[in-house]
Amino acid sequence: MSRLPGPGPLPPGIAESYWMATATAVPRAEPLTSDTEVDVAVVGGGIAGLSTAWELIEAGRSVAVLEADRLAAGVSGYTTAKVTALHTFVYDKLRRTRGAEAARLYARSQQEAVERVAEVAAALHVDCELERVPAFVYVTDPARQPDVEAEAGAAREAGLAASYTEETGLPFPVAGAVRVEDQVQFHPRRYLLALADDIRQRGGFLYERTRVTGLSEGTPCRLTTENGASVTAREVVVATHYPVFDRALLFTRLSPRRELVVAAVIPAGDDPAGMYITDEERTRSVRTAPYGEDRLLIVTGEHAAPGAGDTAERFARLAAFTTEHFPHAAIVHHWAAQDNDSTDTVPLVGPFHPGAAHTYVATGFGGWGMTGGVMAGRLLTELIVGRAVPPWAGLYDPRRLVSTLREAPAFLKHQATVGRHFVGDRLHTTHVDSVADVPPGGGAVVRLGGRRCAVHRQEDGTLHALSARCTHLGCLVAFNAAERTWECPCHGSRFAVDGTVLQGPATRPLDVRSVEED
Repeated sequence: MSRLPGPGPLPPGIAESYWMATATAVPRAEPLTSDTEVDVAVVGGGIAGLSTAWELIEAGRSVAVLEADRLAAGVSGYTTAKVTALHTFVYDKLRRTRGAEAARLYARSQQEAVERVAEVAAALHVDCELERVPAFVYVTDPARQPDVEAEAGAAREAGLAASYTEETGLPFPVAGAVRVEDQVQFHPRRYLLALADDIRQRGGFLYERTRVTGLSEGTPCRLTTENGASVTAREVVVATHYPVFDRALLFTRLSPRRELVVAAVIPAGDDPAGMYITDEERTRSVRTAPYGEDRLLIVTGEHAAPGAGDTAERFARLAAFTTEHFPHAAIVHHWAAQDNDSTDTVPLVGPFHPGAAHTYVATGFGGWGMTGGVMAGRLLTELIVGRAVPPWAGLYDPRRLVSTLREAPAFLKHQATVGRHFVGDRLHTTHVDSVADVPPGGGAVVRLGGRRCAVHRQEDGTLHALSARCTHLGCLVAFNAAERTWECPCHGSRFAVDGTVLQGPATRPLDVRSVEED
């Protein structure tokens, strides 16, 4: 086999999320080093975890948040930060598959989350660049116009301030669009760090660099961590984006995907004045943020499964879309985000599994975690505190059975994809013939000593070899040359080139292997 090509060129600018690069610095939380006890332990420090912790503090509960890395630095630090109840083409589908009442409950719960963000930001005096703008779902293909009209009618029937239009602020014509008024866009990390600071000031406990590796359910529950310290709690919330515990088998109902993001400075006069999304062209999402006297244009799309490869090519297509439609755009940042789709569209928020009495989960937000995470925080707090349960609790309940048959095709498709990777990847005798085929900056799976190893070569020629088996359920990882990471195509775990876990559900690093040049 010929030598693999090196990593392709990436867009100009900083390879980092704009939100991560510009959030106001706050004192970092220390790791958990000794056993502690609280009313509720929240695993995960993103928008779902921090929103849940903040709502529980409001309700008078003692809370500890345990984050494997840094607060608001995972998925929530790499979002596009649209806070809207308009979630592409969801309302007509819900109306058809689960009934008009389900669509109304979904719309109400998501719109209340939009308002909750604005309310909390005002109450905490957060400088998070919050702006009220309309949200649009659009298509450019005239054949899709009936889909848009149906979505506009379903969203309006569900209670949103929705209308059908063919006029937008985009610099190109559309065949049709749904418009929903008075939605929100903001700086997500500034908002979340303000929540964290308020949680700390009100007696809550925040622990960073504290990876949870074990959960014992009972009365009380007990969490164990990578460094040996434990937390005892009456209730536990698992809000790690993708659940790090498999006892509920939720991984069979979740499909991970990665989407690329480019951010470009544009003149204020080029601002399309709204948040836009289409499912065409492997998704295109557009919105802006304040940037001095200019605006920062944030364009998302090119979704693919983790480990799918071609990241540099997909970045190139996204950058080309940006500069084609916004010719004055100067790209200054690029990054990637990861989301999980549930097989029946609706997030999974509520009791962790059918037998759960004191454990809860929030996952499957399908790219809409800003409203989904806030909604989850309010819903889980009501369940834990024992107040009046919101009418949409059943809609999001992970134990729901009503949609099992309806989600069967998506479920089977997802399992077929996982099975193809789990079995098919092992049928290849090797992914490259030898270590010599791995170029500087690249990585590949190579058979070494009869074992498949994930081998990365640094620019200076230094080699790193790891076990190629994901520590979650054993699928073979693939190399993402653009981000220099190993990714599991089955369930989305991501690892650094030294094997450390970057993103779950895996909680253990890839094993280190020895390697010598051929």
